[in-house]
Amino acid sequence: MSLSVSVRKRLSASFSLDVSFTAPPGITIVFGASGSGKTTLLRCLAGLARPDAGRIAIGQQVVFDSAEGRHVQAHRRNVGYVFQQLALFPHMSVAHNLEYGLARESSDVRRARTRAIAESLRISHVLGRKPAAISGGERQRAALARSLVTDPSLLLLDEPLTALDHVAQTRIIEDLRSWNAAHGIPILYVTHAHREVFALGERVIVLDQGRLAAEGTPYDVMETPAHEPLARLAGFENFFDTRVGTRRTEAGTMLCRLEATNAELEVPLSETPTGSRVRVAIRAGDILLATEEPRGLSARNILLGRLISLTREGTTSIAEVDAGARFVVRLTPSACESLGLAIGDRVWLIIKTHSCRIVST
Repeated sequence: MSLSVSVRKRLSASFSLDVSFTAPPGITIVFGASGSGKTTLLRCLAGLARPDAGRIAIGQQVVFDSAEGRHVQAHRRNVGYVFQQLALFPHMSVAHNLEYGLARESSDVRRARTRAIAESLRISHVLGRKPAAISGGERQRAALARSLVTDPSLLLLDEPLTALDHVAQTRIIEDLRSWNAAHGIPILYVTHAHREVFALGERVIVLDQGRLAAEGTPYDVMETPAHEPLARLAGFENFFDTRVGTRRTEAGTMLCRLEATNAELEVPLSETPTGSRVRVAIRAGDILLATEEPRGLSARNILLGRLISLTREGTTSIAEVDAGARFVVRLTPSACESLGLAIGDRVWLIIKTHSCRIVST
């Protein structure tokens, strides 16, 4: 069973959603910045919002077709939807929350299906408790189980795991994958965190200002972005204007001079002619920093600079280095401590050739 989508919906004079894609069985990440249209897309699929035009088909069931005047109501679409706020009924036990969508079934069927999905998602031990009496991870599993117990044809997840740590997220998603191995439905998981794209998804579509900016495997989309806006979404923090210098065709690399400096970067070879201007993107986490001149390294880019700022951002330290151009570097606080970094220090930046990406603006 697959999901086929082609919808247009205007939300304001300055913003409209206009996307077309197909999602196969399995987890498809819907990725993009806040306000890019991710939740609006899910609401259209669930029947909570009506597109202005287009067509939506879940397997063989057409749930929306503007040309035919067809709009299946939300409760008839057989779509599971897990919100970020979870929306569990606080006055009901977990078991009664799970049974809520099975009101038309017999009591025996309700109990049997509730026990089965609870066992599948490892929450059998909390069925008799209310949501306030269980852990955050158990509440996330309960909300997911409530959507799955109805045996949906499509599952929509709107950032439901953002409050959990990476390990808990991964365990829940693995349980979901195990469940879906037997059911084979498309699952759309909305996120704006680029780390979750690799951790959770088999395929990714990227929304940017209501349009489909890219789609494919997480590696293809996130590691080799073709355009600067997508690179920024994918977690690249450093962008530099350069000029192509020496091309080393046999090595598959070329040298690009940072504009207004004498510094050069070796980057992967492209078809860009010598002398042309290119934009180079580098993730801050892909840059190593040394307080002594490095020797005997395989990395081709070693730049001397001066530390101009050092700040703490959660569990990460952010260093800014002036090496002719300004570079942002992410380090662990323990690395900063062991290096004894201080503002004004001479430092060396170490960058692998394939950490540099050529992007268009």
